[in-house]
Amino acid sequence: MGKIIAITNQKGGVGKTTTAINLGASFGVLEYKTLIIDADPQANATSGVGFDPRNVQKSIYDSLVNESDARDLIIETENPNLDIIPAHIDLVGAELEMINMPNREHKLRQSLASIKDDYDFILIDCSPSLGLITVNALTASDSVIIPVQCEYFALEGLGKLLNTIKIVQTRLNTDLDIEGIVLTMYDTRLRLANQVVDEVKTHFQELVFNTIIHRNTRLGEAPSFGETIIMHDATCKGSINYLNFAREVLQKNDLTKMKNKDKQLI
Repeated sequence: MGKIIAITNQKGGVGKTTTAINLGASFGVLEYKTLIIDADPQANATSGVGFDPRNVQKSIYDSLVNESDARDLIIETENPNLDIIPAHIDLVGAELEMINMPNREHKLRQSLASIKDDYDFILIDCSPSLGLITVNALTASDSVIIPVQCEYFALEGLGKLLNTIKIVQTRLNTDLDIEGIVLTMYDTRLRLANQVVDEVKTHFQELVFNTIIHRNTRLGEAPSFGETIIMHDATCKGSINYLNFAREVLQKNDLTKMKNKDKQLI
C-alpha cells in the first residue's frame, strides 16, 4: 500500500512545490512509483513537470467537486515512475463549491482510496493556506512534510500550522503523523542561515531531517524549462540534495527496495 504525504506550509515561498516535484522525481529514479497531486490553484507543480495548466482538460478539481474517478485524471510525466494529477485555475473556486457538501473534508481521501495501492508514494503539493483543500490533503494523508526556508521569519506561522495538524489529528485523521521538517534555501555564505538551522533544530529536534536543501541556481531555473531538477541537471547540488532527501525519507520508512541502497549518501 502506498504512503500519502502532504507537503505543506501556509507560508508562501518556502519551497513546497520545489520539494514536491523534486522529491517525487527522486523517488522515481530510485524506482519507487510516485504520484504528485497538485492541490494548489497556482498549478506550479503542474507546470514544473512540463504541462501547461491552461491546456489541462481534467484536474484535481474534477475529483473534489465533480467526484470524477482519480484514475481518469492521472497524466504520465517524462520523469521515470512519476505521474501527476494536475491543477487548473478552476481550483480557486473549489472551496466555495465544496462548502455545503456532506463530508467535505474527506473528498480527497475518498478519491485517492481507489489508487493508493497503485503507487509507492503519493505526494500532495498544498497551497500556501490552511483552507478547505489543505484540510482535505491533511485528512487524506498518512504524514506531513513541512518545508521551512533558512531565512528570517522562518518559524513564523509554524505554530498555527502545527495547531491545524493537531486539530486534523483529533477530529478528522487520527493516523496523521508529522514526517518531518525539511530546511530549504540554505545559503552557506549567510550567518543568518546557520542561525535559522540551529533555531529550528533546537525547537523541533528529531523532527528535522538531516538533509538540507541548498539554494541552487539550477534548482531555481529548472521549472522555467518544465523540468524537475533530476531531468534538468542530475549532477548539480540541488539534484544531489533531493536524492539524498529521498533516501533519508526511505530510510525513515524502512524501505529498502531502492537500487542504490548500498550506496552512501553523497
